[in-house]
Amino acid sequence: MQAAANVSPEEIARFGKLAARWWDPDGESRPLHDLNPVRAAYVAARVNLPGARVADVGCGGGLLSEALAKAGAHVTGIDMGEKVIEIAQLHLHETRLETPDLRIDYRVQSSAELASSEPESFDAVCCMELIEHVPDPEALVNDLARMVKPGGVVVMSTLNRTPAAFGAAILGAEYLMRMLPRGTHHYAQFLKPSELGRLMRHAGLEVEDVSGLGYNPINRKAWISRFTSVNYLISARPAGTPFDRKPA
Repeated sequence: MQAAANVSPEEIARFGKLAARWWDPDGESRPLHDLNPVRAAYVAARVNLPGARVADVGCGGGLLSEALAKAGAHVTGIDMGEKVIEIAQLHLHETRLETPDLRIDYRVQSSAELASSEPESFDAVCCMELIEHVPDPEALVNDLARMVKPGGVVVMSTLNRTPAAFGAAILGAEYLMRMLPRGTHHYAQFLKPSELGRLMRHAGLEVEDVSGLGYNPINRKAWISRFTSVNYLISARPAGTPFDRKPA
């Protein structure tokens, strides 16, 4: 199916193996747990989350989806990995025992399918640490641009293609500290901010911010930084959106 073409079966299988321990803060998804509050805050600074419709593309086990829903958003979380969606749904069921009003719709669905069925439907479209895992980054960015409402925001995070990122994400995280399974990342698929910004512009988006995402795996602290050499966040809005626009 064309809608599902932008998927690597190897990547789906790799993350599927991590599904059972996705919500373990000391497991293989530990960096995601540590980075999640900073990413959620970055999104919240750009859209008024209570009542907002948010798409979490490549949602995995639902860390960001639940954080945004707890802030009041109505979240649609999609992923092509059936196992991770099952874990996301199971954890949501457990979370709703204490927070019953969370609004999250998890789906095994591609970005192309969501963009086709619900174009210009979301106040915010989030895509964290996915673009470096898909065969066609340009197609993914185009899908995200089709989903967002006029005046809405697209937020992405990924790894820069620099020696520093290679050292931190591959040598450090996968080989030395063994925080991630070997083969999780492929350096050639990392994107420089200028490259991702160009893809966004070609998709009809205008970049409004690029910020570094700092992380110390020893003390497990994460923060927004002006250094983008390893991990970075980027936000963009449909062309013509005033940059001084405040969240609705």
